[in-house]
Amino acid sequence: MIFGLGDSGRVKREEMVAAQIASRGIRDERVLEAMRKVPRELFVREVDLGLAFFDGPLSIGCGQTISQPYIVAYMTEILELKNSDRVLEVGTGSGYQTAILAELASEVYTIECIEELSLRSQEKLRKLEYDNISYRVGDGSDGWAEEAPFDAIIVTAAPERTPQTLVEQLADGGRMIVPVGGYEQYLYRIERRESDIEKKTLIGVRFVPMVGRIQGGEK
Repeated sequence: MIFGLGDSGRVKREEMVAAQIASRGIRDERVLEAMRKVPRELFVREVDLGLAFFDGPLSIGCGQTISQPYIVAYMTEILELKNSDRVLEVGTGSGYQTAILAELASEVYTIECIEELSLRSQEKLRKLEYDNISYRVGDGSDGWAEEAPFDAIIVTAAPERTPQTLVEQLADGGRMIVPVGGYEQYLYRIERRESDIEKKTLIGVRFVPMVGRIQGGEK
């Protein structure tokens, strides 16, 4: 079932973007417009509909969350997406970040290890008529080798170390944003330039732990 707030949803999304996102320094107009357009209220649990625009994460069941709106916008802006980009998302979750990516990139490949969440998200995203998304249920730490390389990779759960398998699936010039750590987590931006890897520490964050196997990772 797809539920929502009707005409008031757009107004509330405009208010969310102005108060929580633009005011905190997000400047990419394509990202801001995607955040205004994608109906966040459709990706929360019906019981949480009144909190759809809350300035924080919300439970979506199965021990997972939909991220704070600002963090979604921040991570998306850091990726510097172009219309022609192919993006890998590790952790479909609610499908909200997936929809934002689909607004900005040519193709989105999204992996979710919890089948219930993946199927739920697929239903919503297809009803919203996104036709540039491919889905997989499985271990996201393995990436999607047969579709690599990717121009951008976004990881929406925290591994304890950087997944080297994902780094290897970046195209030349590709960017990855990933939260790494246990109790103490930091968001990292990783960029691949031929054989060189540039890793930059961004901000402290709090994500649910990544479920899966991390192979060949680095601290």
